[in-house]
Amino acid sequence: MRLLSELRYPTTWSTKLLLVLFALVFFAVLATTAIAGFLVYRIVKPQRTSTEISMASFPGRPENMEFQVPELGKREAWFFPGLRGASTIVLCHGYGSSRGELLTLVSALQDHQYNVFVFDFTAHGANAGITTLGYREADELRRAVDAAAGRNDVDPARVGLWGYNLGAYAALREAENDKRVRALIVDSVYDQPEQMVKVGVERNGLGGFPFMIKSAELSFKYLNYAHRQDPPLSSKLLALNGVPTLFIQAMDDPELAGITREMFLKAPEPREQAIIARGNFVSMNDDDKRSYENRVVSFFLLHMLPTARPLH
Repeated sequence: MRLLSELRYPTTWSTKLLLVLFALVFFAVLATTAIAGFLVYRIVKPQRTSTEISMASFPGRPENMEFQVPELGKREAWFFPGLRGASTIVLCHGYGSSRGELLTLVSALQDHQYNVFVFDFTAHGANAGITTLGYREADELRRAVDAAAGRNDVDPARVGLWGYNLGAYAALREAENDKRVRALIVDSVYDQPEQMVKVGVERNGLGGFPFMIKSAELSFKYLNYAHRQDPPLSSKLLALNGVPTLFIQAMDDPELAGITREMFLKAPEPREQAIIARGNFVSMNDDDKRSYENRVVSFFLLHMLPTARPLH
């Protein structure tokens, strides 16, 4: 009772100091939690960019397609036809990007007779909602692969995937669970979506504040409580045995470059590693883009030729 009375009506300097310290810690935790929550909101609701192209005038004879994602609704996609009956490459844009920003990479692949399929994830392009940084996006990609492989003018058993950060996570998760995937390129991939939250906090310049990253990660986990049992990608990497995989590390993004290297070292053969000075394909200059496109096309040509198969 004396202790409670002393805390309610402090009479000594030590008790007063303790209460001041407690108040400071309490408000610091409260402020950190509030700021972290706001940061997570900003991260899961990125500014959307959408690119509209005229199907009639754009080279490559692209077609509009639609597919359904359970609980998320309709998704629009572009299909760029290559050699009839050949394999299809699905491109998975990165966080804060959209399908329209990949058109030069699309053209580079289509020029070598690949069928190419591009779409926008939730909270990107014309799609509303919030991103889960990979959890639900992997399900979206599975439906996209189903839609592309379900056409009667492609080889349904040969699909290639390319993805950058968010798209790389979805692509790797899909490849681990889908035998149709015969070749895979992941650029700046991460093992768990929480790691991308850390990257987002650091890019906002708040990574150095005590407990800010941990608070943001906890907020993100609360938002995605339904996925709390989802294992990290590295736990199933052995499922890629026999699937040629290229891991691209961008040295201007050291956090993701380090994770990508760890994933590469854990991955089974056949695997390859590419280290580039600057990442994020959509923001590269023209020379870097051409070099990047040549690297991507060469990998697919080596491991998954666009050879036509008989169609039934």
